[in-house]
Amino acid sequence: MSALDTEAVDVPLGPSVDLSVVIPAYNEELRLGPTLDAVTRYLRENAGRLGEWEIVVVDDGSTDGTRELVTARQDPRIQLVSSPRNRGKGSALRLGVAATRGRRVLVTDADLAAPIEELDKLDKAISEGDAAAIGSRMAPGATIEDRQHLLRELLGRAGNLLIRGVAVPGIRDTQCGFKLFDGDRAREAFAASRLNGWGIDVEVLRHFHRAEWRIAEVPVRWSHQPGSKVRTLDYLRVLTELARLRARSPRPADLFAVTVFLLMSMALYSGRLFDADHRYLPDSLQDQNQWEWFFAVTAHNLVHLHNPLFSDLQGFPDGVNLMANTVMLGLTVPFAPLTLLAGPAVSLSVCMTLGLAATAAAWYWLIVKRVVRNRPAAFVGAALAAFAPPMVSHANAHPNFVILFMIPLIVDRALRLCAGTRVVRDGVVLGLMATYQVFLGEEPLLLATLGMVLFAAAYAVAHRDVARAAWRPLLKGLAIAAAVCLPLVAYALTWQFTGPQSYKSVLHGDNAGNSPLALVSFAERSLVAGNELRANALSLNPTEQNAFYGWPLFLVAFAIVVRLWEQALVRVLAFTAVGAAVLSLGPKIRIPMTEDVYPGPWTLLAKVPLFESVIEGRVAMVCAPVLGMLLALALERLGATTRIGTQYIGLLGISLALIPLIPAPLKAVERPPTPAFFTDGAWKSYVREGESLVTIPLPDSGYAEQLHWQVEAGLGFRLPGGYFNGPYGPDRIGIYGASPRYTSNMLRDVRYTGQIPTIGKNWRAQARLDFAFWKAGALVVAPQPNDAALRRAVAELVGRGGKWVDGVWVWDLHDPHHGS
Repeated sequence: MSALDTEAVDVPLGPSVDLSVVIPAYNEELRLGPTLDAVTRYLRENAGRLGEWEIVVVDDGSTDGTRELVTARQDPRIQLVSSPRNRGKGSALRLGVAATRGRRVLVTDADLAAPIEELDKLDKAISEGDAAAIGSRMAPGATIEDRQHLLRELLGRAGNLLIRGVAVPGIRDTQCGFKLFDGDRAREAFAASRLNGWGIDVEVLRHFHRAEWRIAEVPVRWSHQPGSKVRTLDYLRVLTELARLRARSPRPADLFAVTVFLLMSMALYSGRLFDADHRYLPDSLQDQNQWEWFFAVTAHNLVHLHNPLFSDLQGFPDGVNLMANTVMLGLTVPFAPLTLLAGPAVSLSVCMTLGLAATAAAWYWLIVKRVVRNRPAAFVGAALAAFAPPMVSHANAHPNFVILFMIPLIVDRALRLCAGTRVVRDGVVLGLMATYQVFLGEEPLLLATLGMVLFAAAYAVAHRDVARAAWRPLLKGLAIAAAVCLPLVAYALTWQFTGPQSYKSVLHGDNAGNSPLALVSFAERSLVAGNELRANALSLNPTEQNAFYGWPLFLVAFAIVVRLWEQALVRVLAFTAVGAAVLSLGPKIRIPMTEDVYPGPWTLLAKVPLFESVIEGRVAMVCAPVLGMLLALALERLGATTRIGTQYIGLLGISLALIPLIPAPLKAVERPPTPAFFTDGAWKSYVREGESLVTIPLPDSGYAEQLHWQVEAGLGFRLPGGYFNGPYGPDRIGIYGASPRYTSNMLRDVRYTGQIPTIGKNWRAQARLDFAFWKAGALVVAPQPNDAALRRAVAELVGRGGKWVDGVWVWDLHDPHHGS
């Protein structure tokens, strides 16, 4: 026999064998001899079936005659690997497996509690294609001939239950010391392990599980043997190691990827991030004012114990149904401390920067787990998923379409349901995830669901056998998820759809779809190919450039699909991308450079509840992660090829497709200062309890700076008008802003045109009615375009001029002589 004294074995010596048996031993001179006799006798008798074999005994720093017992064996197939000190079972197995040469590796305890004859069962499972076959005392069919002490058995069962829940799902018994592995995979898994104690079994099985290597749990005959080295405290040590395993730092490559994503997000928002209070993103139009108000009002409601689903601080006196607006309680609530400490501008800026990076990290995690193992390829795919032109466009204004880190998690959980291993648990988790996403954004969840339906339909066609096996656990899991989610969101959704200031749907015109040209054009913020005029001509506004992937990327994607067509996943992803792109064209598809218009498939969804409020052009955002996954698959294939020319051409093509999509930092400008009237509290002497401060014109979707003034004043007064979604008319159709009134419409027109209508007694009477409806305490005109015309119009309506107070003109409506 051979002996090796070492703490690290790098490469096994000699030719490969068919089977390696690894036996860890610590002070086992009494039990190891019979075990070696039984194992060698069995292997000799079954050499014709098992082939060439070896036994590796690992002496883990024994202080008795264990080492001498092994060295006395005169069999070259028995090898001794020794550690100079006792470090634990994990260390011993790591050394022993590293020293093996077998195509298969059996790991068994020195007491041989599971007889060596049970190897037949494990060998059969490996022969059927499993990467590991582990003996189980808890699987149906297992035989326990001599049970261990009741306390140890209960501790073992409790530990296995915990392990199943947090580390190795689906495995009933991880600690049975009788496991057969594929040799190469065993050496990889044990080499990657770090635990030195009894938790090594969990760590290795977790490695197999994460790599999606099949594990078979095989019932075996087992008998407790006296002299066990496992003590009661060892169960606690296993739990401690399990906690270490769960909290272990991620791979350096993963940390690097997340760090780069964060730097990319910071670069995109660099114009605002470092001075959020004084910088504004002009391409957000008025949305930055709106979102800062959402953050501020959520914190205000929490501090004052007000209903977080409603506010009358704008839209006064009717108020705003916050649940019917994208207030994102899932983030505005946890960010409330930062909002209160640093202000809503800082809170929004930090939230969007971190949220975009988290979204990229989540797509990276999903792609690594489900699509490719190659980290650089996954990084590129995730970068496209999170920083594609549509995402950059929405990054100006829409946190609900930028902060999408829950979507990859939901996708993964739905895929877990299809496996059918833990349907109840996965269904519950999916329900909780969907609940949280509802409070982040319902429309992104709806679009993600649409994308998953497209993917599932294509996958069912490509893999009919898999679909037949998956549909029952999937439907059961979805039913469980719905049973969990619906009660949790029932009150909020009831408030949203039937509560005060609820509405039926928001109208975006008869066709808010993308032009086919938008899919192949470049976005405004493209660093090297952006064309502002063309992008704005092909989109609703700078925040709704929902396509703009560029023609090079589509050519590359087409080439990838053709080249990798044999992969079912590629075909399914291609169908998903094409389906989403076509749906995004809307109910009417106009053929470019012609007058021909054809009905689009979105017509089937345009009148469906929920879908009727969707801006259909946003469906093209589904293409971003799908294209990212196609690129990841292509890059992994390129990394595996040995043809330099193929690599060069492939990488060149992908680079040429991605370079035009690299975004320039979002435009940022200096924010106009807030008039001192609002910041120094001068407004307080003009507004009594229950009254509002009427800013002229009223805030709306075209001009909402007044919301910023209100925030700067600590949300101390109420505003008529506003920028939100609310009902209009008896049909309660959704519109942007408060229901218009004659006076507000007229003053808005004056602001934009500078033209004042003839104001007589009818206009004055109407103004008095509108001021009374708004419960106006004072009227305020701040410096702005056409402010002279606005002051003259207000003076004619009120019958007197205003008073200049701390940077604004004020009309006090309490005292007829005040301000005259």
